[in-house]
Amino acid sequence: MAQLSNLQQQRNMVEQLRREASLKRLPVSEVVEEIKQFITQHEQEDYLLVGFSSQKSNPFRERASCGVL
Repeated sequence: MAQLSNLQQQRNMVEQLRREASLKRLPVSEVVEEIKQFITQHEQEDYLLVGFSSQKSNPFRERASCGVL
């Protein structure tokens, strides 16, 4: 029974390796250039770079705390 389980594990591993081997791979240098282009094209939408138009539209602003104890 344990051998059958081991055989099934080996088959699963071989199948996984076949799937990984069939993936399309690209050189890192090409991918980095694509990422840089994407960042450049979308930088006006990045709130970390341009900020929010008003404090009310900022979901991360500090909430006013109650001063009554």
